[in-house]
Amino acid sequence: MTDSPVGPLLLAATDRGLVAVEFHAGPRTVATVLDRLTRRLGAEPRQAAGSSRLAEPVRQLDAYFAGRLRQFALPLDWTLSSGFNRRVLQEFAAHVPHGTLVGYQDLADRVGEPGAARAVGAAMGSNPLPVVVPCHRVVESSGGIGGFGGGLETKRALLALEGLLPQPLF
Repeated sequence: MTDSPVGPLLLAATDRGLVAVEFHAGPRTVATVLDRLTRRLGAEPRQAAGSSRLAEPVRQLDAYFAGRLRQFALPLDWTLSSGFNRRVLQEFAAHVPHGTLVGYQDLADRVGEPGAARAVGAAMGSNPLPVVVPCHRVVESSGGIGGFGGGLETKRALLALEGLLPQPLF
């Protein structure tokens, strides 16, 4: 776990790379997520003493939240995503840089599925690596903010951090 301006984050990694980032990582969330990861990955989670697997993701997240990092450079384990969802998330991660927004429909067009704007929304909702794969940058084509698994206040805070929304007054 690591603290952030949007609350505690639970991070998980495998030998291949960062596999999960979970918002609002209180005790109940941590237990639920660890159980889900155990079932999905087929291995019991373990905290290795002095583990370096999460040191770099934590360092980069700290730098991002401090405004010193615009692009994550981490090995990612895409095991928790597959098919259309993985294709959308990988396209998005590779081609929507810091400080830019993209609409659900535009992203559907980019992956060659012009009728799949809602499916793109579902893919964003399934993102196991939010912030690092910054699904908060996807908004409604009509100009609405859209949804977000971490909650709309978290999405607004992340968009404000990137200069895409004004900072809240209070």
